[in-house]
Amino acid sequence: MRRVVGLTLTGLGAFLFVLALLLRFYLPGQVIKFPLNEYVVTTLVGHNVRYFSEKQVAELTGVTAKATSTIEGDVAAGSGSTAVWNDFTAVEDTTNRQPIEYMSQRSAFDRRSGQIVDCCGAFVSVSNAGTHKGHQSGLAYAWPIGTQKQDYQVFDPTLGRPEPFRYEGTATVSGVSTDKFVEHVSNQQFSQQMVPGSLVGYPDQPTVTLPEYITETNTYFVDPVTGEPVNVTESQSLTLQNITGATRLVLFQGDLAATPQSISSAVGSVNSSHLKIEFVEDIGPLVCVLLGVVLLVLGITLIANQADLEEFEYESDETVGSAT
Repeated sequence: MRRVVGLTLTGLGAFLFVLALLLRFYLPGQVIKFPLNEYVVTTLVGHNVRYFSEKQVAELTGVTAKATSTIEGDVAAGSGSTAVWNDFTAVEDTTNRQPIEYMSQRSAFDRRSGQIVDCCGAFVSVSNAGTHKGHQSGLAYAWPIGTQKQDYQVFDPTLGRPEPFRYEGTATVSGVSTDKFVEHVSNQQFSQQMVPGSLVGYPDQPTVTLPEYITETNTYFVDPVTGEPVNVTESQSLTLQNITGATRLVLFQGDLAATPQSISSAVGSVNSSHLKIEFVEDIGPLVCVLLGVVLLVLGITLIANQADLEEFEYESDETVGSAT
């Protein structure tokens, strides 16, 4: 009976050793991924913002603006390797209680690397620029799981192409150590708009079509373990310029930063993910190894004791036989 129990315990111990190896080296790549059912709301606020109000047909200054981004995963469109998320961002003037701009984006991307996958009806739609279904590339909504201290190409929905986000060191955000990535765009044309000539210094022309330019500096503080942005600041200037490069109309100009509530929510999400990842990569394998050692020792001990007992009984039988 001891031998059977010992062999069973030894087998379980060996199984736990194999399970520990699977947990440490195989399972993380299968289960640590961006979720299909993502749902997160991020709010950025800026003060002393300047923008052109289509409703009032005038430039407004000194207003407070709020940008609310809602990301929601399309579970049905995703798969084991690809996630599909939709992002709707509304920018509003909270001083005058009126909209400034909205943008929606749909992107499919690899659930570990964050790299965009060309599928699933991806598009970008901007309120004053229409809908674009062109090719997307680069990173989409997050950095790779296991972010490296290097530059990354990230899809810029305004420009409709990937732009470099330069690695610029580390920073601690509410106790979370993050990597800092910064995008710098200087006076790049990306669209054009038709406006009344009187608005842009051409009173003798009913309407004028002028190119639209963007200058922006966007800073993301990214948790390197999960690839999730913890804090975001955006500085953006959108202008209409004439052929000489002179600014004729400021469409938007301001600095926005994530609210404390959004940062707190992101930090909570990151810390929760850290615990889950730590369990899969470290705690689970360690527990399996320790239990495996205990079961192996018990099993081998029982088998050895049974072997000693059988040898003792055999020697006793031989002694009795000799005496007889």
